[in-house]
Amino acid sequence: MKSILFSTAASLALVGAAMAEVPSVAADIPPIYALVAKVMEGVGTPNLIVRPGASPHAYALRPSEAAALQNADIVFWVSEGLTPWLEGSIHALANDVTAVELLETEGTLELAFREGATFESHDHEEEGHDDHGHDPHAWLDPENARVWLDVIATELATLDPENAGAYAANAAKGRAELAALITEIDSDLNAFRGKNYIVFHDAYQYFENRFDIAAVGAITLGDATAPSPARIAEIRDTVVELGVVCAFTEPQFNPGLLRSVFEGTGAVTGVLDPLGADLEVGPDLYTDLIKNLASNLGDCLK
Repeated sequence: MKSILFSTAASLALVGAAMAEVPSVAADIPPIYALVAKVMEGVGTPNLIVRPGASPHAYALRPSEAAALQNADIVFWVSEGLTPWLEGSIHALANDVTAVELLETEGTLELAFREGATFESHDHEEEGHDDHGHDPHAWLDPENARVWLDVIATELATLDPENAGAYAANAAKGRAELAALITEIDSDLNAFRGKNYIVFHDAYQYFENRFDIAAVGAITLGDATAPSPARIAEIRDTVVELGVVCAFTEPQFNPGLLRSVFEGTGAVTGVLDPLGADLEVGPDLYTDLIKNLASNLGDCLK
């Protein structure tokens, strides 16, 4: 009996030691948190930096979020283009942390920023972002998410080799789930291709590109810079000329601007959420987010 008790105690001690060695992990936005949480299932839980419902383009860290960043061994974030304030915070709070900028990882599809209210090249300088930068909303292409699952697993395994097998298995399972999701959504959206719609801010290019269902314009730029009067006028003209069916607002921004732009045009309004503001934060948030985008597009365009 004593030997059995000793064996059990020793096993528990080993489990406890292994758990203690799990790295402290932080992720910038809920969709990236979900991917990291998927890879870490059964091993540990990451910390979220940007709270649900907030815009990541400009953000003030709460004390608890700053502490999570300061204590992190590794941080997964999209890019400086999405959260220009975060790089400085990482260096200031956790300068010895491993920071993985997912947009820069090998195998990621990067798309250039689109120009103009209707995504056409303009001779004049558009307000806002650097014309030579990349659109940072790359998580909205599930193929990028599939690539990032492997990146996350590899980076975590480097810090925590004892759990490398679990990270790899979870990533493989997640990749298979996303492959099935891509096939499902591609079929679901087939009936709505060719219908014209406008988005609030130019965040959906990766989703549009993956599923061949492009918007015809955006009220604000991809970095959520406030639109000029000329841009708003151009959007209103586009709505009338192209017979835009639907215009989408977002939970992170005041819908009053969208209503003022489309008042009297006959366009129906809907909601698209690139961050999952109303979804439960956890490993399933990413797939739920992509499903909701497809569902909300279809509901408004049908």
